[in-house]
Amino acid sequence: MHEQLTEWWNGISLRGKITGVTVMLLTLGLLVAGVGTMSFLRSYLLNQVYTSNLAVYASGAADTVADTCRAGVKKVPPKYYFAVIDQNAGVICSAGPENAVPPVISSTTLPKVIHTGVAFTLSDRRGANHWEAVGFPVVNSTGSAQNALIVGYNLGENEQIIGQFALIFLFFALTVVVLGGALTRLLVTSTFAPLREVEQTAARFAAGDFSQRLERAPRNTEVGRLNESLNTMLSRIDSAFADRLKTVEQMRRFVGDASHELRTPLVSVRGYAELYRMGALSTPEEVAQAMERIEKEAIRMGELVQDLLELARIDEAKPLNLTAVDLVPLANDAALDAMASAPDRTVRVIVTEPIVAERIVDLATPVAAAPSPRTGSVATRSMALAGATLARLTIRRPRVAKALATQVVVMDDPNPPSATVRAEENKIRQVITNLMGNAIRFTPAGSPIEIGIQVDEPGDSAYLSVIDHGQGIPPQIREKIFQRFWRADSSRNRDTGGSGLGLAIVASIVASHGGTVDVVPTRGGGATFRVRLPLLHTS
Repeated sequence: MHEQLTEWWNGISLRGKITGVTVMLLTLGLLVAGVGTMSFLRSYLLNQVYTSNLAVYASGAADTVADTCRAGVKKVPPKYYFAVIDQNAGVICSAGPENAVPPVISSTTLPKVIHTGVAFTLSDRRGANHWEAVGFPVVNSTGSAQNALIVGYNLGENEQIIGQFALIFLFFALTVVVLGGALTRLLVTSTFAPLREVEQTAARFAAGDFSQRLERAPRNTEVGRLNESLNTMLSRIDSAFADRLKTVEQMRRFVGDASHELRTPLVSVRGYAELYRMGALSTPEEVAQAMERIEKEAIRMGELVQDLLELARIDEAKPLNLTAVDLVPLANDAALDAMASAPDRTVRVIVTEPIVAERIVDLATPVAAAPSPRTGSVATRSMALAGATLARLTIRRPRVAKALATQVVVMDDPNPPSATVRAEENKIRQVITNLMGNAIRFTPAGSPIEIGIQVDEPGDSAYLSVIDHGQGIPPQIREKIFQRFWRADSSRNRDTGGSGLGLAIVASIVASHGGTVDVVPTRGGGATFRVRLPLLHTS
């Protein structure tokens, strides 16, 4: 039974519950007020009857009234009833109004003591007509009180007043209950209108329309705070779904691109193997050439698989082993490695003066004739600053890109300033290696490459730039080159280019360190890949 009631109550809407509870409280309150008012009114009328009518028959007049009753006088004042009873409650004589049903007087209807003058109520035989009565002792000729006089007053008029009051009160009570219920329903409906909007918006969102949002409401209201919280939740859900779809799409494209990249070398390997099996490779030179091609394709597949494994490890988002890493020694090591693998190139490490707040750098000012301990030779610095035509540049955080691309200083100092970041050293080395390999692969032979380092103190960042002087990258594809398996142009094919994963690995590693990577044009031609990493806080 309790479970059924609970289920029934839970099945009622919130508006119905509030309206029902309000109507119930109104009804209960009016019922208590009505019963209390009628009880008070009845007591008041009875008290008026006693004090204004029955009290006139004081104990001193009881004998006269009794003698009149025994004499047989039947005519009595209206609404009054008189009766003389003996000690056994037997009626000796009585007198009352004509056409009136007298009260029932017996030992069961009378109180045990009736000589105290305390009022009591009697009923007629039908139980409909009530009399308010008092009793007085009657003194006989011997001076002893053997009998009693009962004086009653008809309460029909009082009961009629109470009945009319009850009808009037009932009418107004019902009116109040109906109007209260209607107003409560209207108020609840208007108040819950924003909640219905929430319900409808949630339903449309659940149906697949993830653009649904709730209208803004004042934040000092419950509905306003609810709408704001729900909008935040819906935005996060929408973003999560979008990220999920994007991830699924990237995974599909990634699998398709990986399959495509692996298919070409596999086809080549299989083709040469079939030629060898069929005896088409008859001479040792042809066999050697086929083995060489098989080896190159195997190397390409190995590199591709290694890159795929590296991207998979990065995607797993495993915790990094973060330590203090100085970018300058890493840049020096990368420069030495690049010159060892490409002896025809000049690779320089360039450390730009640190950016400090409100520092002005005049790029058009001629360079002094004497070298400084930190700037190296005049010729080297002049060559680095060639082509700078800006009159004055306030180096702030939004202008870092131009500052890095123009104002450079060659570090010949054996103890250069540090650019220490919080990172995993092997990962940062891989970033520099990939960027350097990209610069060597896609720029003309013999063209110089610079590795730039700069500290942005107001921006709390360190910048590492790999600057080449090749054909550059068109603006419309600068955002795409960091996508997996994407190649910038036709010159970056499988013969001269890589698999299209090098820059994707760079972007993933930098993002896992909380940094960013982008590409800007090099002054005078070429591309500058710029990596921003958060500085290490030593304090």
